[in-house]
Amino acid sequence: MRIGLDIMGSDHGPAVPVQGALLAARELGADDRIVLIGDPVVIHDLLAREGADPAQFDIVPSEDDITMNDNPTKALQAKPKSSMSVGFHLMKEGKIDAFASTGNTGVMLVGSIFSVKPIPGVLRPCIPTLVPKEKGGLGIMLDVGANADCKPDVLLQFGMLGAMLAKHVYQIAEPRVGLLNIGEEAKKGDLLRQATHGLMMEQKQYNFVGNVEGRDLFNNKADVMVCDGFTGNVVLKVVEGFHDLLEDHGVDDPFLHRFNYENYGGLPVLGINGNVIIGHGISNNLAIKSMILAARDVVHSKLNDRIREALA
Repeated sequence: MRIGLDIMGSDHGPAVPVQGALLAARELGADDRIVLIGDPVVIHDLLAREGADPAQFDIVPSEDDITMNDNPTKALQAKPKSSMSVGFHLMKEGKIDAFASTGNTGVMLVGSIFSVKPIPGVLRPCIPTLVPKEKGGLGIMLDVGANADCKPDVLLQFGMLGAMLAKHVYQIAEPRVGLLNIGEEAKKGDLLRQATHGLMMEQKQYNFVGNVEGRDLFNNKADVMVCDGFTGNVVLKVVEGFHDLLEDHGVDDPFLHRFNYENYGGLPVLGINGNVIIGHGISNNLAIKSMILAARDVVHSKLNDRIREALA
C-alpha cells in the first residue's frame, strides 16, 4: 500500500507533517509505504534533523504550493505542480492508494470531485465527522460542509454512505441511521426533512431509526446522523467551540478528552473513486500520524468497492 501525504498544506509548515509521517511509519506494515509530496530540499533537511533515513520514504517534488487563501475552484489548474495537484495526479494514475492532506479543504473537495470523480450513482460526495458517544464508541455525522443545499434524495443517500463507513471502517455491525431534525415526530422539521423522512422510512438499504435531535448527538440513539452540509457545519463548529471553552475554563473530564482531534486525524471524502483523506489544518504530529493510519484503514476496508456494490 502506498499512502501519499501532502507535506506543504499544514498550518504549521512542513515540519509537522514530516514528524507525523515518521510516527506513522513505525506502525505501518512492511508492505506499506508513505509517499511524501513537497519541496524535496525541505523534506530531506527535516528528515536529517530528525535523524531519519530518507530511503524509508518515497519523495515526490512539488512547487508553487496551494495556500488557504487560494480559490478552491481555480487552484489546481492555476498551480499544476503544487503538492495537492501532484497528489491527485498520482492517485488518478494509480501510483498511490490514498492521498491525505491537512491543506485547503475546498481544494481537496474540488480535486476529489473533478479529478478523482464520484462513484457512478453517487449524487453528491460528502464529508463526515466523528462524534464520541457518552457510553463509549463513536458516531458519524454527515455532511459537515461539502453540500450546503441538499434535496431529499441526496440526504437519503448520505444515510447509506454513512452506514457503509460505520460498518466497514469503524466496525459497527448494524449501524442505526437517524435524520437530524428539530423533533422526533415524523412530521417535524422543514419540507426537506419531512420529505427525507418519508424516503428513509421506505428504503431497505440501512436501518433507519427516525428523527434525532441535537441533544441526541452524544447518546446512543443513532450511530449515523444525517444532515445537510450547512446544518452539519454549524453543529460541528458549535461543538468544537464549546469543547475549547470548557478546556479554557479548566474542565478536565475523560469524555472531553475524546473530542481531541489528534485521535482521529482525518476522514475520507465519501462517494468518490479513490481514498482522499482530509485532516484539520492545525493538526499536530500526532494528528498527522492518526490521519495516515486512518488512510490505511480506509484502504484495507475496500469501502469504495462496497459502495459501488451497494449502488449497482
